[in-house]
Amino acid sequence: MPTHLHAPRSRKARAWLAGTLSAVLVATGLGVAIATTASAAPVNISQGKLATSSSAEGPDFTASKAVDGNGNTRWASQFSDAQWIQVDLGATATVDRVELRWEAAYAKAFQVQLSPNGTTWTTVATATNGTGGNQTVAASGTGRYLRLNLTARGTGYGYSLWDLAVYGTGGASTPPHTPKPLPPAPPGADTTVTHHEFQANCTPTHTLNDDPIVYPGQAGASHSHTFMGNRSTNANTTTASLLAANSTSCTVPQDESAYWFPTLMHGENKVVASNEQTIYYKTGIIDYKKVVPFPQGLRFLVGSMTATKDEFRTAPGAVEGFECGNSSFNWDIPASCPVGSQLNVRYQAPSCWDGINLDSANHKSHMAYPVNGECTATHPVAVPMIEFKLSWPADGNMSDVRFSSGRGFSFHYDFFNAWDPAVLQALTEHCINGGLQCNPRGYDLYKPWAGAVLDANYNLIP
Repeated sequence: MPTHLHAPRSRKARAWLAGTLSAVLVATGLGVAIATTASAAPVNISQGKLATSSSAEGPDFTASKAVDGNGNTRWASQFSDAQWIQVDLGATATVDRVELRWEAAYAKAFQVQLSPNGTTWTTVATATNGTGGNQTVAASGTGRYLRLNLTARGTGYGYSLWDLAVYGTGGASTPPHTPKPLPPAPPGADTTVTHHEFQANCTPTHTLNDDPIVYPGQAGASHSHTFMGNRSTNANTTTASLLAANSTSCTVPQDESAYWFPTLMHGENKVVASNEQTIYYKTGIIDYKKVVPFPQGLRFLVGSMTATKDEFRTAPGAVEGFECGNSSFNWDIPASCPVGSQLNVRYQAPSCWDGINLDSANHKSHMAYPVNGECTATHPVAVPMIEFKLSWPADGNMSDVRFSSGRGFSFHYDFFNAWDPAVLQALTEHCINGGLQCNPRGYDLYKPWAGAVLDANYNLIP
């Protein structure tokens, strides 16, 4: 008999044998021998993962609220049809289905899409007659990113999801950041969270025509910069040289980071403040408990010396422009300041890191500003948001005052991290994650019960 006629019989026999053997093994308590070959059952692989969206109705309705596992929080978009919400599953996953729990503002039409890279998308399911409520969508496919591409609203509002649950196998989870909890507050103590920050106060030390980030190893290649923090900073600065210097002008000795900005000029004279400058380390995202310390050696440039006045005014790092006396929101250095006042400026740095690169070709693209209060899929790691608050002894006629880089709106600054990792971690966890308003020692004057990070001699408190 031709051998090909035996194949169907053989498959049937194997199927019958497998079924019989399985029944016998289960009956005898040995079913595990067969079960180990079965595929893992789909589970919710989106909970706690990084979620982003095209918009958010407000800070309490960000994308992460749809995957936080809390059935009482939700994502809500702005009021327009073309919106999306996506979740990074952490690694390639095999998706089986999506379970949605809509608030009253639901989607009438949408697509479920998968992507290996967050850029190119494949549609795996389409809904055209959604009615809201609890909705299960069969959406089989493989990818790291899943997106709901929302095209038609069911109401006059936007879209709103209590839960976006992706069921499948695979993906990966980043270990959760679990900061050390604060001590318990005494009865009646004020535990209201209004700030999430600590200060790193540093005095300017020297000026050089150097920039170790933009022009490494090229002494004199830059416009004049005023340096503070690590006293050794020059064109040849590296992470190793900063750590070896053991010399800083910052209040906390363990902060050997380098901070610099264009030198203020009054005519041909350099204006350098002799007092401590304030550098805030804050949260740049809404969920401040997710902020983690900078990796050692991270460096970046903030702002642009080529910015126009309007670009400086509308930049994501802008705060209130230049201030002197009672005048603020000046987007160039004022022509005059009251005698006895000083010139001030504040500017905030991006606080989302790509999680990979300590620098980039333009010294900016490895960092990004948050979107809708969250870090995005391309820059998922929330690090402290640095805010420079600088002051100069400049008053009276200011018409001849400028920066070495140009007009006031050319202001920018650089940061090169060389903190002692243990101290930076303790300050980040206690002050930023803990929701405190700390001085350089990690002490909140308004919440003394929370304690401090460093003792009076700036030693780390166990």
